[in-house]
Amino acid sequence: MGENHRVFIDNPSLNDSQCFDDDGRLKRTGTFWTASAHIITAVIGSGVLSLAWAIAQLGWIAGPAVMLLFSIITFYTSCLLTDCYRTADPVSGKRNYTYTQAVGSLLGGYKVKLCGFIQYVNLFGVSIGAIKRSNCFHNSGGKNPCHMSSSPYMMMFGVAEILLSQIPDFDQIWWLSILAAVMSFTYSGISLAFGIAKVIGIGTFRGSLTGISLGTVTPAQKIWRSFRALGDIAFAYSFSMILIEIQDTVKSPPAEAKTMKKATKLSIAITTAFYMLCGCMGYASFGDLAPDNLLTGFGFYNPFWLLDIANAAIVIHLVGAYQVFCQPIFTFVEKWASQRWPESKTITKELKIPMPIRGYRPYKLNLFRSVWRTAFVMLTTVISMLLPFFGDVVGILGAFGFWPLTVYFPVEMYIEQKKISKWSSRWICLKMLSMGCLMISILAGTGSIAGVIHDLKVYKPFKTTY
Repeated sequence: MGENHRVFIDNPSLNDSQCFDDDGRLKRTGTFWTASAHIITAVIGSGVLSLAWAIAQLGWIAGPAVMLLFSIITFYTSCLLTDCYRTADPVSGKRNYTYTQAVGSLLGGYKVKLCGFIQYVNLFGVSIGAIKRSNCFHNSGGKNPCHMSSSPYMMMFGVAEILLSQIPDFDQIWWLSILAAVMSFTYSGISLAFGIAKVIGIGTFRGSLTGISLGTVTPAQKIWRSFRALGDIAFAYSFSMILIEIQDTVKSPPAEAKTMKKATKLSIAITTAFYMLCGCMGYASFGDLAPDNLLTGFGFYNPFWLLDIANAAIVIHLVGAYQVFCQPIFTFVEKWASQRWPESKTITKELKIPMPIRGYRPYKLNLFRSVWRTAFVMLTTVISMLLPFFGDVVGILGAFGFWPLTVYFPVEMYIEQKKISKWSSRWICLKMLSMGCLMISILAGTGSIAGVIHDLKVYKPFKTTY
């Protein structure tokens, strides 16, 4: 949420009023439920549809175990991160409005620039991934997938995002997050129902304890695929890069950290249950042949109407997810521009446009915000149309963002915030956790990059989707 969109006051009596928070900003209105909706929108997204493929690479033992491990790690480090929203005191300390600002307050130095680079590159990548979606799922008879370009659908998605991106602040898209969360449960539930129906139809659970069998893939491919599967699962739990921004929408009392910990616990518990069900039933349905995008896999074509509902739910969810991940980028650039050119009316001036519906406040149009956000959406749309291999990109995004944003910075900030003594048992455990997750990220990134290299051999941009 940009500084230029907030109201600041100097009168202490007004600061104590019911209209303003302790930092002089308009009273925050977010609750446990809106925070949970934001998290679920961010977490249950593109990643859930690749989990059946990930479990197929790891098998019935390692697959669910790795998924459970990532959920525990994400919950634990998220709780550490929520304590860093306020510096020094968790109730009355100075607020950090963004992830990067929290790193700056507690760690400082080169780590601020490093964190900012990783955070915004990851958010940029996730925004591209939200647009990159197969848009053609069946043809008459349902025996073979249809052949048509997905570019027009991505362009229509981009137009919708251009309109929604004009919503100024994170806290004003709460309704979109709730709608997106409902849609995520809708298509996840339908994919689960497809999996159950297919298992009942074949009368057995497919798959093996050790994952995809040799012969289906070579030994080298099995290793690289297993590494990429780690990245896919890591991506499925990625939301730490916007946790502080979500927390900044939550009202107090109770303390923001307390509300966020409850919201994180509920959201990760719900998503893990859905992940386990969707991933495991998808693997049970297809075995070694589990597709890396469950709903667009070769077996899910009938009934058409149910698949169409799932596809519509995916689109609606991705519309919301795109906004949740892009709002921090919008805020960062607009804040930087207003500080760099404070006298520019193009950047700072807002025009009030009356709304046609009675009772609604005038819309505040900012020329720079409109042009910059439109250009950003157009750029991500074009890149997504050039992007041919969604599964490998998911793995790279997961590997690139998991360790630094989900583990390293939260652990380092928590150590600094709580003044944990060096070489104490707690310090050693936190460092071991960080180093272990670093190794996982390296392996996952290696596997995903190997997949991209393989896919590039047959890559042709703007061709039809198969």
